Amino acid sequence: MTNKVKQFHKTRTAKDIPVRTMLSDTVALLRDLIAFPTVSEMSNLDMIAYLAHVLETHGARVDIFHDEIGHKANLFATIGPEVDGGIVLSGHSDVVPVAEQDWASDPFELIEHDGHLYGRGTCDMKGFIAAATAMAPVFAEQVRDRPLHFAFTYDEEVGCFGAQALVDSLKAKGIRPGVAIIGEPTSMRIIEGHKGCYEYTTHFSGLAGHGSAPNRGVNAVEYAARYINRLLALKDALRDRAPADSRYEPPWSTINTGSVKGGVAHNVIASNASIEWEMRPVQASDAAFVKDDLRHYCQEVLLPAMRSICPDADIVTEVIGEVDGLEPAEKNEAKAILMELTGRDTAELVPFGTEAGVFQQYGMSAVVCGPGSIDQAHKPDEYIALDQLQQCIDMLARLGSRLAA
Repeated sequence: MTNKVKQFHKTRTAKDIPVRTMLSDTVALLRDLIAFPTVSEMSNLDMIAYLAHVLETHGARVDIFHDEIGHKANLFATIGPEVDGGIVLSGHSDVVPVAEQDWASDPFELIEHDGHLYGRGTCDMKGFIAAATAMAPVFAEQVRDRPLHFAFTYDEEVGCFGAQALVDSLKAKGIRPGVAIIGEPTSMRIIEGHKGCYEYTTHFSGLAGHGSAPNRGVNAVEYAARYINRLLALKDALRDRAPADSRYEPPWSTINTGSVKGGVAHNVIASNASIEWEMRPVQASDAAFVKDDLRHYCQEVLLPAMRSICPDADIVTEVIGEVDGLEPAEKNEAKAILMELTGRDTAELVPFGTEAGVFQQYGMSAVVCGPGSIDQAHKPDEYIALDQLQQCIDMLARLGSRLAA
């Protein structure tokens, strides 16, 4: 890591070079970032330390927040005054696995070919992180009255756990930014909304017995089936709750039952079962509606029936991840700023999830806008186009000029 840091810091200062030539610095930094194999199951500490050193070298104040076991960390850095209302440039450090993917080259070595940069994480989303970090010396000379923050998180790909932990850290330190720009790959389009993603596994514990005497046992599979029927009823009810002006496809919140497991044999009353399911709400109130209904159904209908035979019978729902959606807002400073910086006059919705809703729930206005196409993310031979990186750099340069005004 030390050699990488030294190599990157041979670059000139912002006074020496025009912003248009920052592309080579961004590519050099991206090359180093790709070399860190920050698959979600692995540590991101080396990459975070590298980014912290780069940002500190250019005058940023850096905080590193470790997870509970010290295996991963979030980075939060600031250039400018210590006041509320700053602008956050946000990206996640983790990448999806490369196992069982057929790559034409080493996925953790940046390869440039025909205007494209290949490597795991190039578009999702180390390209944005590299561009934002490479612009740090420019920002350091321009930012005046409003702070600019860098937020680089862990475990976005497995549930946005890093962003949720970062918000808790910011609350504890009393830091309240006003705007968040999440640089997920959108081909530099402005995204103002996406659905949330709530994932659960519901476990049923019953009482085993011989299949010839079902009244003496509690069949966990049968109660799981009744739970699924309730999910199906809620799935239909959510259609009627779709906002009249919803622009999503489909326009309503959805529920999907992904898998059902349980039982051991034809003639044995199943003592255990589990259901893996998810919902993707278009509005937070729909998530509350579903969870409240299921809680009452279990407490008032299923559990009393189960426990009348076996007092130890139980239903437990394990939260795999609850990621808030990004709800389009009539007043959105982040959208207004991005329209000014990019020259675009429209904002769109996307089907995939990001950390934007986490920041929105903390009180920030938020948009998603970054280089590269989501069509390349998670695939073998992932790439980002050089012209997309240049567009991102140009946008960030205009942001720096805006903060210098």
